[in-house]
Amino acid sequence: MLVVVAIVLAGGLALAVGRGHQAKRTPPPRKAKATPPVRPPAAEAGLLAWRLDAPLSREVVVPRGGARRGLVVLGGLRSGDSSTNAVEALDTRTGALSPRGSLIGATHDAAGTTLGAQLLVIGGGTTAPAGATQIEAGDKATAGGALPEARADAGAVTVGHTAYVVGGYDGSAMDREVVATTDGRRYRPVVALPVPVRYPALAVLGSQIYVFGGLGANGRPSDAVQLVDPAGRTAHVIGRLPRPLDGAAAGVLGGTIYLAGGRTAAGPTRAIYALQPRGASFLRAGSLRVAVANAGAAVSDGRLWIVGGESSGGKPIADVQVVVPNVGFGRAGDPGAGSPFAGDKLLIADRGSDRLLLLDDRDRVVWRYPSPGRAAPHGGFYFPDDAFFIRHGTAIVSNQEDNHTIVEIAYPSGRITFQYGHPRSPGTAAGYLNTPDDTYVLANGEMSVADAGNCRVLIIDPRTKRVVHQIGTPGRCLHDPPAALGSPNGDTPLADGNLLVSEINGSWIDELTPSGRKVWATHLAVGYPSDPQQLRPDRYLVADYEHPGAIVEFDRRGRIEYRYQPTTGSGVLDHPSLVERLPSGVFMVNDDYNDRMVAIDPSTRALVWQYGADGHAGTTPGLLNTPDGFDLLAPGGNTPTHPTTG
Repeated sequence: MLVVVAIVLAGGLALAVGRGHQAKRTPPPRKAKATPPVRPPAAEAGLLAWRLDAPLSREVVVPRGGARRGLVVLGGLRSGDSSTNAVEALDTRTGALSPRGSLIGATHDAAGTTLGAQLLVIGGGTTAPAGATQIEAGDKATAGGALPEARADAGAVTVGHTAYVVGGYDGSAMDREVVATTDGRRYRPVVALPVPVRYPALAVLGSQIYVFGGLGANGRPSDAVQLVDPAGRTAHVIGRLPRPLDGAAAGVLGGTIYLAGGRTAAGPTRAIYALQPRGASFLRAGSLRVAVANAGAAVSDGRLWIVGGESSGGKPIADVQVVVPNVGFGRAGDPGAGSPFAGDKLLIADRGSDRLLLLDDRDRVVWRYPSPGRAAPHGGFYFPDDAFFIRHGTAIVSNQEDNHTIVEIAYPSGRITFQYGHPRSPGTAAGYLNTPDDTYVLANGEMSVADAGNCRVLIIDPRTKRVVHQIGTPGRCLHDPPAALGSPNGDTPLADGNLLVSEINGSWIDELTPSGRKVWATHLAVGYPSDPQQLRPDRYLVADYEHPGAIVEFDRRGRIEYRYQPTTGSGVLDHPSLVERLPSGVFMVNDDYNDRMVAIDPSTRALVWQYGADGHAGTTPGLLNTPDGFDLLAPGGNTPTHPTTG
């Protein structure tokens, strides 16, 4: 038995030793989870406050070279179907056009690009396609070489030191040959397009030329996305557009191709798409302010400028639009991509309609007050001047200016949880108000209100309805804080607990403690300051409630650092009473007497969003009636524009 045990033990030991010398089995590698690609930023699309001197379409637009920023506009089609030979420099900061010479011959529907210091205007024509090249350099136009055949309705781009002409029409047939030139005088064939088109949109990514849509040989818009490889001399279809399109604008912004506007079978479109190169898929990135096709377009200063073009009816327009990637407007493919408050909701105090509306980032009304199941307070819901989310988005405080009341409304139930003042009964006694403006709930739970008609600011304890502090004296409506205030209409709480007060009489802005001690005061060169806000230390924002109204940034000395106050065009404001800077970087403004809410980009001064129709009051979806206040609600009950009081 001992022998047997020894043999077994020896065998087991040998087996263990043998196993010990075997290589460990490596487990199969785990498959890494595929990380979805980061979607490109959505498109902030703006309409400039200024316009061209006259409507223009089908022109060549290229960036202005050298240190001089802006664009050069060459040729094009004027109203009345007349071609022009004008060459003008366009200052994209001011809209100023300055003559830069003239082309040798008038033309429209030409292809255009830059080649070194030269601007090439290729083909086009007036009554029929032409094959000439016009070279503009040093503000002087000279004749270049001729294309192999006449060609209009083509596009041109530059890759490296070579310009390529893509697509077009010779007057009787489509021209599928892509031709190249290094000097604007001699052209050579490169490759034939698999789908011949005219009016395509072109963009260069890397060394590849993307060709989007265009008008096909059948006379209908094409949905083909073609890729031209100049080095390999190949061209093939790589994908399809979301819908057939011709006459669109395309540009590379931040490494992504954005495709904007164009003409569909139903007419010009406002749609903006971002291209995902893998699979040539498209994500909706936003919307232009004006539907347009056949515009001149170019990328300059990291922005896609869309100049003139044709809107509905096919007539030239004078509008200038700009497209800028802005992740604050969401990401391409988001439901609300292109909204200045993407992912958030916008509360509007629609004063003329006696209601509050809540919009989502697709401009849909998702909540309203009063409404069935959300009854108005005792004395009615009349003249809501402002409304702000409070208590982490669970309630709204609103002052009814001409109703002389303050109400707190539970959100979303609409239940009234607090009311102060006497409906339609102004007064100075305890419990009375006179034209209250801008009611806030402070960090300690107390309420501040600019009691404008009584020339005072009140701090109220909502639990007892007792006035804790009064700044100013009824009947003394002049600037002498804390004893007197000149009709205060704003009392914005600051992060340190103080109040930023605007006085209409004398145009004063003050920082006051809740007990009334003056920290600083400045006289501001505006006609009617309304609802000041703090942007950062010693930088403030206020609306000038006049016509034309203004958006003004200033410091404590009253020095104006920025003013937006166009006097013509779509950007003119009519009695704006509140402006705030949104997290996306743009100014949101309630443009009271224009019956609209608008968002303005301070860097381009372009109107980038609007709800409501200019000067057209109404209550149906898409219309407002004298909107007089707003607030932003982010997920989680956050209030980005006033985090300390929300």
